[in-house]
Amino acid sequence: MALDKQTITSELGRVGLPDGGDLVSRDMIRALTIDGGTVRFVIEAPDAATAARMEPIRAAAVDIVRAIDGVTDVSAVLTAHSAPKTAPAGAGDAPPSLKVGRHPTPQAGPVRVAGVDRILAIGSGKGGVGKSTVSSNLAVALARQGRRVGLLDADIYGPSQPRMMGVNKRPGSPDGKRIIPLQAHGVTMMSIGLMVDPAKAVVWRGPMLMGALQQMLGQVEWGELDVLIIDLPPGTGDVQLTLAQKTELTGAVIVSTPQDVALLDARKAMDMFRTLKTPILGLVENMSTFHCPHCGEETQIFGHGGVAHEAEALGLPFLGALPIDLQTRVSGDAGVPVAAGEGPVADAYAALARRFIDGGMA
Repeated sequence: MALDKQTITSELGRVGLPDGGDLVSRDMIRALTIDGGTVRFVIEAPDAATAARMEPIRAAAVDIVRAIDGVTDVSAVLTAHSAPKTAPAGAGDAPPSLKVGRHPTPQAGPVRVAGVDRILAIGSGKGGVGKSTVSSNLAVALARQGRRVGLLDADIYGPSQPRMMGVNKRPGSPDGKRIIPLQAHGVTMMSIGLMVDPAKAVVWRGPMLMGALQQMLGQVEWGELDVLIIDLPPGTGDVQLTLAQKTELTGAVIVSTPQDVALLDARKAMDMFRTLKTPILGLVENMSTFHCPHCGEETQIFGHGGVAHEAEALGLPFLGALPIDLQTRVSGDAGVPVAAGEGPVADAYAALARRFIDGGMA
């Protein structure tokens, strides 16, 4: 008999919690997927303090799913929905304030981000090609396949990840120095948009921007991650330079739509990364084709195949083509990335995530 989500969920409902209820009745199961005999899911605790005590629960959930007929492999990731509540230093004291945005501190050279195995910079060269959409959905798709994923929104002037990932809380800081990131859809995330008034423009010169990026990388407690995805701003400016010169990057991924105008700027982004000696891991074609939901006709609104041809000409991997559709926009505006659900676009992101995993990039 083929495995189905109802069977898996029913068995997970048998895993009780110390304070009452079970994993299913307490709505802690996220991103449950079945691929042949492989089952993957996320257990999302209400906060980091609770998650720290739930490793025996996670292990029990893995054991009970593994015992189901037809299951050959199980992957379960434990995450927290929100940052832990940290007691203030003194009774009645306000929690320490955290200032974001400063002049950069000197570094001898590129440094690693503690606990992070790989760092992928997602760049585009120009705005409007869906780079942030690809970043958030790729992060969620990787998390659904059992990877420990972080997402850093490095678009200081136009942060969009808080809205796209459905988070709006200010990150905690127990001591005014460390920053506790938020959790959403199985992804650990951080954005300057969570630290400033969303109605106010960020009016900073380059040094302030560079210092803020250093803080987002060095002061955030990312934990143990398989991969940190950094959503870059468009262009080839201070953020890209600071990131490549101050951080040990695994490499860069270039997102472009197929038309020539977008590819002109994508080539500039690739030239910048080559100049900075950052490996280019591959290219992604976004908005590659459109399927009419009414008649089923396929239309290449922005052309088709231009990014694949560019990758071939440059001898770079072509990582995949992603469609354009209404649900992607609706899901992003609603704070639930389309990759977190089911359907053709979610499947396309799942396939893209699998290429990253198989290629050793995530």
